[in-house]
Amino acid sequence: MPTLPFDLDDTVRVALAEDLGQAGDVTSVAVIPASAVSVGRFEARETGVLAGVPVADRVMRAVDPSLRCQWSGVDGDAVEEGRTFGTVRGAARSILTAERTALNFLTHLSGIASLTRRYVDACAGTQSVVLCTRKTLPGLRALERYAVHCGGGRLHRAGLHDGVLIKDNHVQIAGGVGEAVRRAREHAPHTLRVEVEVETLEQVHEALDAGADAILLDNADLETVKRAVDVVGERVPLEISGGVTLDRVGQLAGAGRLLISVGRITHSAPALDLALEIEPA
Repeated sequence: MPTLPFDLDDTVRVALAEDLGQAGDVTSVAVIPASAVSVGRFEARETGVLAGVPVADRVMRAVDPSLRCQWSGVDGDAVEEGRTFGTVRGAARSILTAERTALNFLTHLSGIASLTRRYVDACAGTQSVVLCTRKTLPGLRALERYAVHCGGGRLHRAGLHDGVLIKDNHVQIAGGVGEAVRRAREHAPHTLRVEVEVETLEQVHEALDAGADAILLDNADLETVKRAVDVVGERVPLEISGGVTLDRVGQLAGAGRLLISVGRITHSAPALDLALEIEPA
């Protein structure tokens, strides 16, 4: 199971502060007696993959440490429509205050995990793997990467700091694939792999000749991908990206041993429909 971000408490604190402001939950204070106790049931309203259960739990305890959550579903679990995967019991005001923030994390992260699982399943039986990208919401990258892992995907570099990936704009400014790779190998730390983005088979050859450690073929059709696989062979990892839809990912995955990076599993994943049904205890 993937590891939750070390700064999760900070993320939860910021999310709650955004919702509560200075005045707090004025509606629940006005409408609900302080003595009221309730039970809430976390329910799936559509089928998908869970991610963010520990985050929701942390939200509840951040609002009120006396709230008690019990979870029958864990991150990475497939959930069917209608399933109850957790309960929370305690002060009704506290549950209502935490409800939306907890669900925002749960539905967003579970949506990413669910879409990732669909891509992973589409590649079943091949040697290819699905990767996430840096196309994430600012401030939520670590959690979104966690959700990708829950869905069975693999992780790309976390940011600009932990991997050399020469993109098309780098190539353009540097004056070519070969020159960009040469500069990277000269100046980048020896512990970092040098990967370069290419768009043509000619650039694939140029990247190999320049000593690239990995090649990213962008926006290529299936025939070009197959030819690139033949050219690269087992010499370096070959990654593909751009326009990788669910309709075509299976065909692409079958072209060879590929790393398939998919931005849409984070930037365009629809929220999974999850709810918290609350009633008096």
